[in-house]
Amino acid sequence: MPAPFLVAQVSDPHIGGDWGGADPVAGLTEVLAAIRALPDPPDVLLVTGDLVDNGTDEEYAQVQELLAAVGAPLYVLPGNHDRRAGLRARFGIPGDPSAPVQYAADLGPLRLVALDTTIPGHAAGELDSDRLDWLDAELTRAPEHPTLLAMHHPPVSTGMAPWDEIGLAAADRAALEEIVTRHPQVQRIVAGHIHQPLLATLAGRPVLSIPSTYVQARVDFGAPEIQLGPGRSGFAVHAVIDGAISSYLHTVG
Repeated sequence: MPAPFLVAQVSDPHIGGDWGGADPVAGLTEVLAAIRALPDPPDVLLVTGDLVDNGTDEEYAQVQELLAAVGAPLYVLPGNHDRRAGLRARFGIPGDPSAPVQYAADLGPLRLVALDTTIPGHAAGELDSDRLDWLDAELTRAPEHPTLLAMHHPPVSTGMAPWDEIGLAAADRAALEEIVTRHPQVQRIVAGHIHQPLLATLAGRPVLSIPSTYVQARVDFGAPEIQLGPGRSGFAVHAVIDGAISSYLHTVG
């Protein structure tokens, strides 16, 4: 049996952040060290948004240097703390600096489709008609290719009002569900943003949101505000095995 094709996913490093004294550089460094210690090195590294906290060139330079230590091809997409122009410039992503950062990458046995869910200057996300049309067209190009769909805001309700207020609106989630339903090659949807592990479904496909490498959120369905604090960070490994994607969540710390 051939070796699985492996995608390591990290999310929400927030380099440059100062949330309660936590060190985002130490957090990301620890997670990346755990990835490098895996018995099977990843074929690619995926970062699902909020690479930096303030969008400065210095922060992007620092996170790029840290991520390079894994030694795998790197794919990034923006979170609500990122700046599209800075992300494009630092990581060589073509396109209009202000346009949504989204693309498809053919990775041999897997197709990665990165979808931009951000609204510049806002914490919440959106999927407008232009982005949804782009996604539908990209998925139509490769209907038989196992596909991993990556975004920052998870396209499901968390059941926690403070998080759902800065997530994707119900109408946007429903519109995305219609598109995914038409494209059975989308086997997994992965995200970040909520700083905690979450497993849900959309159109019958698993949706996995992974912890931050920085600080974690507490699951509290009655809290009026987001609850952040220390906790176990982590990363995911998505393995393509005989044309099917299996996902493994690793905790760190």
